[in-house]
Amino acid sequence: MAKSLARIAESYRVEPGRRFRLARRDPGETGGLDFSKEEARAMLAAGLEKLVDFQARLYAQDRWALLLVFQALDAAGKDSTIKHVMSGVDPQGCQVTSFKAPSTIELDHDFLWRCARELPERGRIGIFNRSHYEEVLVVRVHREILVSQKLPAALVGKDIWRDRYESINGFERHLVRNGTRIVKFFLNVSKAEQRKRFTERLDDPEKNWKFSLRDVLEREHWEDYMRAYEDAISATSTEWAPWYVVPADHKWFTRLVVAQIVDSTLQELDLQYPPADAARKQEIAKARKALEREKS
Repeated sequence: MAKSLARIAESYRVEPGRRFRLARRDPGETGGLDFSKEEARAMLAAGLEKLVDFQARLYAQDRWALLLVFQALDAAGKDSTIKHVMSGVDPQGCQVTSFKAPSTIELDHDFLWRCARELPERGRIGIFNRSHYEEVLVVRVHREILVSQKLPAALVGKDIWRDRYESINGFERHLVRNGTRIVKFFLNVSKAEQRKRFTERLDDPEKNWKFSLRDVLEREHWEDYMRAYEDAISATSTEWAPWYVVPADHKWFTRLVVAQIVDSTLQELDLQYPPADAARKQEIAKARKALEREKS
C-alpha cells in the first residue's frame, strides 16, 4: 500500500515546462483508494512516524533545510493539513509562517523580501502558509493592489507577471543551490466543496470565527483565480522546486498525499546522524567513566 500511495502522490507533480489545466484535475479523486477514517488515520500515523525520524536526522545533520509552501483557495484545508501532517514533529526543528496582507515596512521592499526573512535555517523544516506566490495570485486577480506597492510606473506593464515568475524561479534556484529543498503544494478544492465548508462555518457556532464575508465574495473571482493558478504553477514548477496539485475535497486523502511527498523528499536527502570524530569519542569515554564513578 505504501508503494501505491507513493505512485499516486507522485502523479500529482506538475512536470516542468508543461502546460496544465485545473479543469483536468479532479479535486474529489482519491487515487482509487477507499479508506475508512480509522484506516486513513492508521496510514497517516505510519507516515508521520517516518517523518519524525527524518526530521530528527535533518536537525542533527544540520546540512539541509526543507521549505514546504502551501497555497490554496479559502477552506481548502491548508491549516488542518499542516496541523495533522506536522503533528509530533519536534517544535525546535520546525517553524510555520502564515503570511497576511503586507505591512507598511514590507511594502517598502521588493515582493520577495518578507518571505526571505522567514526562510528556515539549516536543519529545520520551514512551512509557508501562503507565500511569495500571493504576489502572482491575489495581486493578479486584484490588480489594484499594485498601487499600494509603490512600484515605478514603468515597471507595471503587461510583462509584470512573467517578470515575477522569473524572479521567483531565480530565488528558488538560489535557495536549492545553497541547501534548501523546496516542495510546493496547491490544495485543489472544488467550488462545491468550498461552498459546503463555508456553510458549515456558518452553521456551527464553534466555527463562526473562521467565517469572513470577504472569503464568500472572493468566489465571484473563481475563474480568475483558476487562470492565475494555472499560469503561476505552469511557469514555476521546476525540477528544483516542483509543484504538486493535490486533490483537496477529501481531507484524509490530502493529508496522506502531503505526508507521503514530504517523507519521500526527506528520504532523498540521505539524512544521517553525524558520526563521532576522535575528539567526540574521547569526550564520550570521559563522560562514561565519570558516570561509572558515581555508581561506585
